[in-house]
Amino acid sequence: MKEQQTGTIDIPLQERFMISLKEASAYFHIGIKKMRRMAEDNEGGFTLFLGNRYIICRPKFEEYLLKVMAN
Repeated sequence: MKEQQTGTIDIPLQERFMISLKEASAYFHIGIKKMRRMAEDNEGGFTLFLGNRYIICRPKFEEYLLKVMAN
């Protein structure tokens, strides 16, 4: 964790609990369109619709991916 001069704290992506679709797309190397479709379907219960955007619960999404890969 680094504190910037503006007073905000910059937390590394791998330590965050909730991440945006764009961040999830970059972190998991999945296209943004596919991430949006997965978030809209929400089969694994890893998505939260907050206002007008989707937020991904990173640990739950990791569990979902491992489960899908195992099948």
